[in-house]
Amino acid sequence: MSLIGRLEEQRELQRYSESAEAEFVVIYGRRRVGKTYLVRRFFDERFAFYATGVAGGRKTTQLKGFNATLKRFGGRGTARNWFDAFEQLRELLESDDIARDESTGKMIVFIDEMPWLDTARSGFLEALEFFWNGWASARSDLLLIACGSATSWIIKSLLDNHGGLHNRVTGVIQLSPFTLAETEQLLRSYGLSLTRQEVMEAYMVFGGVPYYLRLLNRRYGLGQNIDLLCFSRSGRLHNEFDALFRALFRHSERHVAIIRALGTRQAGVSRSEILELTGLSDGGTFATTLTELEQCGFVRVYRDFTREAYGEMYQLIDPFTLFWLRFVEETDDPHWWSTNRSGGAVRAWTGRAFELLCLWHVPQILRALGVWGVSVSAQSWRSRPTSVPGAQIDLVLDRADNVVNLCEMKWVGSGTAYTIDKADAEDLTRKTEVFAAETGTPKALHTTLVTPGGLAPSKYSGVVQSIVTSDDLFAL
Repeated sequence: MSLIGRLEEQRELQRYSESAEAEFVVIYGRRRVGKTYLVRRFFDERFAFYATGVAGGRKTTQLKGFNATLKRFGGRGTARNWFDAFEQLRELLESDDIARDESTGKMIVFIDEMPWLDTARSGFLEALEFFWNGWASARSDLLLIACGSATSWIIKSLLDNHGGLHNRVTGVIQLSPFTLAETEQLLRSYGLSLTRQEVMEAYMVFGGVPYYLRLLNRRYGLGQNIDLLCFSRSGRLHNEFDALFRALFRHSERHVAIIRALGTRQAGVSRSEILELTGLSDGGTFATTLTELEQCGFVRVYRDFTREAYGEMYQLIDPFTLFWLRFVEETDDPHWWSTNRSGGAVRAWTGRAFELLCLWHVPQILRALGVWGVSVSAQSWRSRPTSVPGAQIDLVLDRADNVVNLCEMKWVGSGTAYTIDKADAEDLTRKTEVFAAETGTPKALHTTLVTPGGLAPSKYSGVVQSIVTSDDLFAL
């Protein structure tokens, strides 16, 4: 099966493999997003060396696994410490019969789940530093790829290293979840015949995480799949929430506390509000935790259009995490989704979940609006507390061409067209007027409706200047 999506990442890997210099590339992203799959499929297993860490293993376990891999690739595999292990790796790579990429001649060295190898007081990082600085960096025919889900380790130990590996990383690929278009391609490749409406529903539950999507069984409907995977005690994703954050972050308790706090609020909250909700102490550790959650795609960081003094706002936008907190954690019923799918709680959730889906597809929205080559800032906005009634716009596209798109996201089941009635028209008009009055922006304000089935003609439809449909959201 050929790779689905990841076109930009494939171009980057091709560029690094064709480079005339030694390359040290780091690939990171949330658990289950397809990092290992991308590297293995792109290089078609043509590795000079490929090792992986052992989850939860101690130093002796990690070295045992690394030694076994050295032997499999033709090395000695007798290392008792990491300096010796990397020395034996050097000897292996200098041998005459080492495997090379057929098209570029590069030796591809892939060390997967590298954070697991760096156990306490193991000396792994120092040995890696010596290997790269003392030998590998001078080899123009070497491409070293370090991969891992433990984002905190990747950032601290490799990307923000202030020791011997400072500025040694030559390339970074942050792997994000699939888009709707890629999700649709993946599901079709596994024989799942879903309508686009169902693909969007699947995205609102599982996000664009390839591993989760591959678990869907084509023998069952979407509702049955959600029950079997999430709500059944033996479901593959029933306990995924805890495993997810333990795999990504060391000392994940702080990350989970923030995630749970943000999960209680629909809109974004300020840093001070997070501190109040969690009871965590302010400082460098707290700031690092927020940054790591942002870099893994769990949290959206933005500024309110008119509240620069508030600083950054934080919003939980990971679909699966929100779904798990909202429904899976709250019930022991293995058939909860099938039983309650048409109930009020799910209907309320779908509206919010669709808004988050749209936040993941801002580039597709901009393309549908015909915005090319124009600088755009995606923000949010809440009216002042003194405004009665209050107003809120979750997606404000502030464009350098003197236009601001005020986006309203409306989910309509079955993909039918959305009809704007008198109450809708009055609400949209009021939001625009309050926004104009409070912000004082001289830019043109365009109300943009994002809804799967488009807009039905009515006497009030003229209040909307532009429309984005599901076809636009599925654009590549």
